[in-house]
Amino acid sequence: MRTKQELLSGVALTSFRLNGQLLDIAEQLAAPAGLTAARWQVLGAVLHEPLTVAGIARVMGLARQSVQRTADVLVEQGMLERRPNPAHRRAPLIAATPAGIAAVRAINPQHAEFAGRLTKAMGQRELVAALEAMERLVAVLEELGADDAR
Repeated sequence: MRTKQELLSGVALTSFRLNGQLLDIAEQLAAPAGLTAARWQVLGAVLHEPLTVAGIARVMGLARQSVQRTADVLVEQGMLERRPNPAHRRAPLIAATPAGIAAVRAINPQHAEFAGRLTKAMGQRELVAALEAMERLVAVLEELGADDAR
């Protein structure tokens, strides 16, 4: 039987490995559309509604500075645009442009194909259970907060 510390370490190390694997897959899927995994991630965060850089960082669990750098590049490429933010004049909203939306849509066929292979290999029920367990873990960690780790 594993100790509580071994469980925490196992969850953390497995999460790091899984994150690396998913980022590698995302790089492969995004490359034909001229995107990187990071650019795809930032574009994906604002496909349905504009957000501030801080909002994107919060939703994606990323550092605000890295989101800012990525958003700046995507604005230069014409895939994102800055819009006035009525709630905070110094923090503009970031929104996808038609070019950004088209780039993300270009990834959809490969994304769907890989999702089908993953679901077939793992099984729909087991994949749903994994997702639900990960969502629960995220929620519990948010409840505990960073200060509780000290």
